[in-house]
Amino acid sequence: MLSVASTILIVDDHPGFRASARRMLEDAGYDVVAEAADGTSALAAARDLHPAVVLLDVYLPDLDGFEVAARLADGDDPPAVVLTSSHEADDFADSVTRSGARGFLSKRELSGPALAAMLGQQPGLRSLDR
Repeated sequence: MLSVASTILIVDDHPGFRASARRMLEDAGYDVVAEAADGTSALAAARDLHPAVVLLDVYLPDLDGFEVAARLADGDDPPAVVLTSSHEADDFADSVTRSGARGFLSKRELSGPALAAMLGQQPGLRSLDR
């Protein structure tokens, strides 16, 4: 298990995915500080809680994940954003890069170690190097 102290905001409109992602990431040592079901709530939670990482679904009921990622990237001390979807990365071409997100993980590939690798974390790391 990774020993990390990164705070995470999980953003997805499916409660079942949020619950399973929370369990998986907490088991891997992450501190899930909040969940949001749409882009507007995600922006408010990120502003209020200042998570180190935002795990962000591409398809949301109000704003898409690319728009939310771009808005977060424009803020002061932006979080590392990792986009996710049940679709594969190839489906989004350059949209991930243009959004300012750190990267993309498909929902089937999501795990604590996969997230740590995406963020450039190593076992024993105590905070994100942003």
